[in-house]
Amino acid sequence: MSEFILYNAPQSTCSQRVRFVLNAKGLAFEERTLDLFSGEQLKPEYLQINPNGVVPALIHRGNAVLDSAVIIEYLDEVRGDVSPFTPADPVERARMRWMMRYIDEIPTPAVRVPSYNLAFLPHFKEMSEEAFLSLANSKPLRKEFLLSMGRTGFPQKEMNAALDRLHRSVTRMDEWIRKSGGPWLMGQRLTLADIAIMPVIVRMEDINLDASWADKPAVGRWLELIRAQAAFRPTYYHGSLLTEKYPHLADLRSRQAAP
Repeated sequence: MSEFILYNAPQSTCSQRVRFVLNAKGLAFEERTLDLFSGEQLKPEYLQINPNGVVPALIHRGNAVLDSAVIIEYLDEVRGDVSPFTPADPVERARMRWMMRYIDEIPTPAVRVPSYNLAFLPHFKEMSEEAFLSLANSKPLRKEFLLSMGRTGFPQKEMNAALDRLHRSVTRMDEWIRKSGGPWLMGQRLTLADIAIMPVIVRMEDINLDASWADKPAVGRWLELIRAQAAFRPTYYHGSLLTEKYPHLADLRSRQAAP
């Protein structure tokens, strides 16, 4: 059995953070993929590992480590000898963690709104109202989110608010890169802050929201650099992008890209 066991889902942005760190450090891990739509994350055996019923969850030497931000910091602590992503200076380390808190507070939850409206909504529309309410009420951490969305999707007001938060986050990211001198958020070194925001930016590009950094070349260069990392390809294996999983999204992207 591998030293690390990762319960995750291919398209889960939080799972993608953890896969990137494991791959970047060259740590062998056993991947246990959960089908979120069939409710595997809500089965009693998984809830014993993660009572919040969300992915990812990391098992290391029999101990469960939960929450993606916590997991990637944990991995950098227990295997900081390989490709460290945390600054050694306490002040810089605190600044990185401050960035990560912003990322988890603003863009990470915001990107779920267009993701659900554009990709997942057809699945919920096919459900009966009773089945949908039963699903929403079974979610320990996402109940209110699903109920606010309903089977018809988030209203335009909420979509606009989420898009505004994403745009502000890209602006903040651009400021961080410019102030640090780049090419990464904190300067010359890739840190956990970059890895924390990576799935948001990749998701935005995937669902055709990349116009948000059309006038911010530093963010475009940042995305090119993150894609060039050796850990990127094994992290984003086929099926990890929404357009690879949902054909209607890929068709929409093609139509919007057409002249």
